[in-house]
Amino acid sequence: MDRAIIDRYAAGAALPAQSIRNLTIEELNAFPIPGTWSIQQIIMHLMDSDLIASDRMKRVIAENNPTLIGYNETDFAKNLFYDQLDAAMACEIFRLNRLLTANILRRLPDSAFARTGQHSERGSITLADLLDIYTGHLDHHLKFLRDKRKALGKAG
Repeated sequence: MDRAIIDRYAAGAALPAQSIRNLTIEELNAFPIPGTWSIQQIIMHLMDSDLIASDRMKRVIAENNPTLIGYNETDFAKNLFYDQLDAAMACEIFRLNRLLTANILRRLPDSAFARTGQHSERGSITLADLLDIYTGHLDHHLKFLRDKRKALGKAG
């Protein structure tokens, strides 16, 4: 187990907040790239997915081969008032949750990262896999946030 990934995971904690710095509510909810999510929707998705990720990782750590339920991110975006929620608050929740989860991960022996859960869509998945997936998930969405900022004329 390469424990450096825990540091990469934790280092992402403040990145969503940095990605929305100096954006207005109108800019957060704009669709500068037609047919894609707004910056606001991506921020809410990142918060929700990271909360779900933490739950999944904690259950794999604490329980014996738990069931990990998938979810429909499109339905979350459509039905959870993403356009009306406080993006800065979501970023702070993301930040604190990620730092707390990283604190737990750092305390584990290497052997814990081989523990598994049964994902309802992916099948058997290890703690190491979950950590890798969600570290990459943030990187994946940060690219979209940068592209949208650029399209709004707010690169940087």
